[in-house]
Amino acid sequence: MPIPEFTTWQLIALAATLGWASGIRLYAVLFIVGGLGYLGWIPLPGGLAILAHPFVLAAAFFMFAVEFFADKIPGVDSAWDFVQTFVRIPAGAALAASVFGDSGAATTFAAAILGGSLAAGSHLTKTGSRVLINTSPEPFSNWAASFGEDLTVGTLVVVAFTHPLVALALVVVMIGAALWLLPKIWRALRGLFLRVGALFRAPQRADNDALQTTWRRDP
Repeated sequence: MPIPEFTTWQLIALAATLGWASGIRLYAVLFIVGGLGYLGWIPLPGGLAILAHPFVLAAAFFMFAVEFFADKIPGVDSAWDFVQTFVRIPAGAALAASVFGDSGAATTFAAAILGGSLAAGSHLTKTGSRVLINTSPEPFSNWAASFGEDLTVGTLVVVAFTHPLVALALVVVMIGAALWLLPKIWRALRGLFLRVGALFRAPQRADNDALQTTWRRDP
């Protein structure tokens, strides 16, 4: 049964949740929202109604399937995340703005800023953590992280429409976790890159030392 019409705070909660979730699983968000609207299970506010169009729904499902499998392959998932940097963040901004599609330009623009910023935060947290997870030789941690992200995004999107303020509270908790994690992820990535760089520099130093030794031995 359709839920009552959204209040302003519920719309804000919905915009924030969709923006955050888009930074992790954009195409899952598009497919779930569009599917729920197409089946008539929820009313889609503002410009979100376009997601229920069969063509949009089919495209979202196709990309969702591609992302689902790409995200389960260590290494491929990080390459996919890098490419999606240029898609998830603007899409998160667009989705949040679409929630307020029936409102004024200022409200829509503010929602876009909110959605894009939240998508950037969740995307950076996901991308950095997956790079670190991929340093493990076994694939199980990668699979666990990926399935966990699938479950989290699916649950969050459904809760955003049924209990928007609860979803907003969950997003606030995840933002706090991301703010705590990001500096640690950055330090770990910096250390990883430094170690990799040292491995590449070591043969070069050895060659230089050998060359200098040869020069010294020449009459």
